[in-house]
This record gives sequence, C-alpha cells and structure tokens, in this order.
Amino acid sequence: MRRLSILLAALLMSMGSLLAQNQQGFKRHILSGTHAMLRVNPEKRYLLLPVEEKESESKVRVIKDGHSEEAIDIRLATGKPDYFVPLDLSCYGKDGILLDIVFSGNYRTVGNIEDYSCWQQMRLSDTFDTTNRERWRPQYHHTPLWGWMNDPNGMFYKDGVWHLFYQFNPYGSIWGNMTWGHATSRDLLHWQYEGTPVKPDALGTIFSGSAIIDSANTAGFGKNAIVAMYTSAAESQTQSLAYSTDEGKTFTKYSGNPILTEKAPDFRDPKIIWNRDTKEWNLVMATGQKMNFYTSSDLKNWKYESSFGEGYGCHKGVWECPDLIQMDNGKWVLICNINPGGPFGGSATQYFVGQWDGHQFTCESKPEVTKWMDYGKDHYATVTFSNAPDGRHVALAWMSNWQYAAVTPTMQYRSANSIPRDLGLFTDGGEDYVSVKPSPEIMRAFTKKASGLEEACMVEVSGLRRNATIELANGKGERVVMRYDANEQSFSVDRMKSGQTDFSDAFPSVTTAPTHGKVSRVLIFIDKSSIEVFDADGKFAITNLVFPTKPYDRLRVSGGKGKVWKMR
Repeated sequence: MRRLSILLAALLMSMGSLLAQNQQGFKRHILSGTHAMLRVNPEKRYLLLPVEEKESESKVRVIKDGHSEEAIDIRLATGKPDYFVPLDLSCYGKDGILLDIVFSGNYRTVGNIEDYSCWQQMRLSDTFDTTNRERWRPQYHHTPLWGWMNDPNGMFYKDGVWHLFYQFNPYGSIWGNMTWGHATSRDLLHWQYEGTPVKPDALGTIFSGSAIIDSANTAGFGKNAIVAMYTSAAESQTQSLAYSTDEGKTFTKYSGNPILTEKAPDFRDPKIIWNRDTKEWNLVMATGQKMNFYTSSDLKNWKYESSFGEGYGCHKGVWECPDLIQMDNGKWVLICNINPGGPFGGSATQYFVGQWDGHQFTCESKPEVTKWMDYGKDHYATVTFSNAPDGRHVALAWMSNWQYAAVTPTMQYRSANSIPRDLGLFTDGGEDYVSVKPSPEIMRAFTKKASGLEEACMVEVSGLRRNATIELANGKGERVVMRYDANEQSFSVDRMKSGQTDFSDAFPSVTTAPTHGKVSRVLIFIDKSSIEVFDADGKFAITNLVFPTKPYDRLRVSGGKGKVWKMR
C-alpha cells in the first residue's frame, strides 16, 4: 500500500509538472543527456532565456513548420542565472515554435539534464526589463541596452538623424551570434535602440560593414534607399548587400548574395564611399594585412583595382575595419584598425595619409612610419559616418580591447562606444597627422559653469606648464594620474591603480602619446567607466577604460589650472 502511495504521489507530481509547463506556454522533451526540445506557444511576445556565463555554449535552433528559422549559441543556465535575454516570438506567428537544444561541455557538477535550472527559470513575458543594473554603465556614451557589442557598423546621417549600427549579440554578453543592432540619435549623445534589422542567414553571421544613401538609385533598390554592405561569416568570409526603404528599420537582403568573394581567410569589413571626382563607388576591403580597393557603378558588380599595405605601417596583427576619407586640403586618409599590434598591446587604430585617384592609394610617408589615431588601450574599429553634415568626418570607436573585452566587470551589457570625434589634419615636422577633437555636439552637452568632480563630467585643464600632473582620485586610494612632459613632448595616463583591474593582467597600464609640440590645454571626458583625454588643438587623444569601485571625487592639478564642467 505504501509503495502504491509513493507511485501515485510521483505520478501526481509528474502531472503537476507537465501542467505547470503547459500553463507557462511551453512543454519540454528530454531526448538524451545533452539533447532536449521545447515546444513554445507564443502566448506572449518574449521567451526570456536565463544565461549563466561560466557555462559552455548550448546550440539552439528555432524550428517552425519543420524549417530552421534561427540558430543561436547561448550559455543556458544550469545553476544560478546571471541575467536573462529575450527571444522575440512575435515574428513567428501564433502556431508556436520548437526549440531544439543541444548542450555541450561537462555539466556533471550540476546534475542530470532534467535538473538544469533553465527549465524552471525561463518564462514568457510581454515585456523585457532593460532598466540599468550596472554601476559602471556610462551616462553619455552609447551602450547596448543588453548583450555584447563590438565594432560600430554602417553609420550614416540622414534628415537630422545619426544612424549607428553595431556588432551585437542579443543572446549574451560574450561575443557570438553576430547581428547588426541599430540605434539612432539627433544629438550624438542620446541614443534610441531600434532593433536588429540585419540578422544571420544561411550565408553566415553578420560581421562589420558600411551603409550609404543611394540618392541616384544606382543599385536599383529605389531612390534614397539605404544600401548596406557587410561580411557574411561562415566557413569563409564573403560580402553581401541588403537595402532599406524605411530609414534603416528593416532591410531586405539582395537575392544575388554574395556579391564579392576572395580566396583569403580574413576578407571582411567593406567600406563603401562615393567618389565625387570619378562619379562611381569605391570600396575598401580588409584582406589579411593589406587593403584591397574596388570600383563599381551599381554597388553589385565590383572591379578589383589595387592593394595597399605591404611594408607600410604596423603588421603585428590582422588589418580590419578600413575607412577612406578625403580631407579639406584634398589629401586622403586611409584608416586601418589592427589587432593585435597596438602601441600598448592588443587593438588600436593606425592610419595613412596620401593620395587616392579612384584606383590606387599612395602613402606620402615612408613605409616604416606608423601613425596611431589614439594612444589609449581602448580605441578600436574606428570608422566615420557617411553623409555627415557640412563635410565633417565624424568618427566613433569601439571603446575596448580584444585583450580583455570579454571579461570586463559588467554582465547586463558589455562594451561602449567612444564619444564622437571630428577628424582633421595638422602638420608637424614635415608629416601630416590626423587631428582628433571631441565633436561639437558633445561639447554642448556640458555647462560652462564650474562644479565639483562628478561621475560624468568634463575637466578642462588650461595653462599647462612644462611639467604638469593631473590626478583623479577617490577615498579608497584609487586614482588615475596624467602627466605632461614638455621636454619629452609626451602626455601619459596611468591607470595602474584606477580601481578594479584584476580581471586581466593586460588591463593595468600606462599609455603615452606624443604631443607634437607644446600643449597648453587639455579636455578630459570622464564617465562612469572611461576617461578620454584630448589636446584642445586635436594633436593627440588617449582613450582608456577605468572601473573605480567608488567614483572619483578629488581633482588635483599641479602645473596648470583645472575646471570641472558638469552635464547639462
């Protein structure tokens, strides 16, 4: 009798569990120790998936009517979740979907697959809470609302709106599932998330690229269509097109993809520009440790013209994320991001000044000359907005470094972009260099009324003498020390004791920039987890992340006069 009671109780518990699953809108099928399926009824908009970052990635296929609609790599929680990410069910109709889930790695310490916490933790919801849970999330830098972000992509300006696309993982705060996220702004300061309009497909995940306004309808997608060109990354890296007729909210992929291929393992990050002189499209492609150039009249068919790079600049890593811009004096700047190989390790942005005739780039410097756009540790994947107003060259950089980007101490999101910078040229010692200044929109974000040091503010230090020291500190002994040495013509930023630094041996560092002459005034942009230093004349920039465990509240200046501008 006791045995029967136990069996009945077990049966009731099993039925209760099954009923609970059905009430939640999904039903689980365990198929093996590493394989399960989940039937999901779209009673609400989102299925919230629990993520545990220490786990190995699970592979999830979203299946509808027997067809695989989406493939996701996600670190599904087996123990305590770190955070949740949303799977948007609204695009799959009302008939429900099947999730095919394969776990990998060693889960023995957690127990059997039936005991994984993800089954109890996942839930349906009509909302996804993006309220900030991170103490180091910046106030005036762009960040994704959730998930991982790296390179800025497809940036353009149209009708008063700045459009930023970016490498985005919607299913975790570690690199993967590369998709284009989209955000818009009218002031380069406040950004509105607009969704994920370019998603992976059968050709691969969506790597970096560019977008332009096809005002003359050269591609045949419509007058003023937004045409994006990006790298499809699978077994090989190929180049694809997509176009938008609704201001970048949605994109249609070109049926003739891929449009450009190459026998090379690293062939990516297409940058399209319109050449006013030759009246055709130019294209720059990062190809290993060189840049390939192409021309086209219709954005679909591209002719190879030439390559640049052999023997020039730094070759300690792979060349990535190119850009090609014509400056006011007619000279051209070829931007070339490199990883590794930066002046202080890891990722950085180098560039070359010269001439571009529509077919070939000629560098005006000697091959051994290397020029860096920023001398911090956290300035990479720099590209400019297409169609910026008044002929400006407005650049954004990914504010991180591949040496430690995946382990910085945030989880709801990872990575921010730099503040926007306007690029120009200046000359020193017979060489042309790119000048880097904070964009006017950012300058307007701060009052000119002096205040005390705040978590998000700008510090202006003027009247710098030959040897000056600027220190930001807090009561816990954490500090960032900046030093100007006029004799050495150098400016350094020391973040060795800036706060939390133990997540990576590569993080504690002192970074130093050449000043190209005397410095009289610097602008220091402080946000919750970053410090960006600019010579007021644009002759150097230094961008570094910092993670103080308490906000810096003390400013000490020796050899100059400091003033704090707070945000409006």
